[in-house]
Amino acid sequence: MSPVFVTGAAGFIGSSLVDRLLADGDEVVGWDNFSTGQERFLEAASRNPGFKLVRGDNLDPAALKQAMAGCGSVFHLAANADVRFGTEHTRRDLEQNTIATYNVLEAMRANGIKRIAFSSTGSTYGEAELIPTPEDAPFPVQTSLYGASKLAGEGLISAYCEGFGFEGYIYRFVSILGERYTHGHVFDFYQQLIEHPGWLKVLGDGSQRKSYLYIQDCVEAILHTTRGETARDSRHRVQVYNLGTSEYVRVSDSVGFICGTLGLKPELRYGGGNRGWIGDNPFIFLDTRKILSTGWKPKLSIEQGIVRTLRWLEANRWVYDARR
Repeated sequence: MSPVFVTGAAGFIGSSLVDRLLADGDEVVGWDNFSTGQERFLEAASRNPGFKLVRGDNLDPAALKQAMAGCGSVFHLAANADVRFGTEHTRRDLEQNTIATYNVLEAMRANGIKRIAFSSTGSTYGEAELIPTPEDAPFPVQTSLYGASKLAGEGLISAYCEGFGFEGYIYRFVSILGERYTHGHVFDFYQQLIEHPGWLKVLGDGSQRKSYLYIQDCVEAILHTTRGETARDSRHRVQVYNLGTSEYVRVSDSVGFICGTLGLKPELRYGGGNRGWIGDNPFIFLDTRKILSTGWKPKLSIEQGIVRTLRWLEANRWVYDARR
């Protein structure tokens, strides 16, 4: 069996996927430029003879093509994943999400690799009017450069599947939580509470409704569908799946879970308004009936995922220094 190629292998989702693939007996070539990935996330993988790490950037097409040679499939997880700062660095999402995806597809084409799994985002739905939002919702108006760049990546993958006989798996995630989590609201809230446990700044008014998914449930969904080859006989050889749970919570609920777990009662200082930043969707709740129909279902609730994330951050405060 040919090795699996994983971009963003040292990242939160990428390293979790690498560990699972190796545990299942797959050989893995990990690719990362370590702009945000952490070498410590690959400590276990590096001891496995089936793992090879290649340092490189998706914006270096020649190196990417060379590193991918001999692999049989690609899990493309590398991206700029922080939606909040898109308007401050307008080229970053274009380069790291859209152009990088084009380079990955071209490297696949050059190497005769036909299967790709892609980490997209629920942000592609913009501020959807249909809630919960299904995969075939009306084409949305984009509200973030991040979502727009990911949607462009989806379009490229679909076109390569049609034009070159690729097999594509596109996953529109809600926010992912769990071990190795290094950005997002739990990360930010815990950092604040370490520095000043008496008060907590909350972007928006706390009414924003969000859905989250535990990392291992996310990895299981990806492998369940790619190994089931659900795109092989589908129209245009592409499958798009929403990944999430059948529930959502308000930001104020999540604050309660976090503070309750830590035994703290800080003063809450709300920024005001129903969104925290430009492009922040005040209500994200995806329809997951399609992925559920394949036999997958999440094992952890949102509250359980938040608590596990918090406990991991408590035991791994080094990530705060690593992300500075």
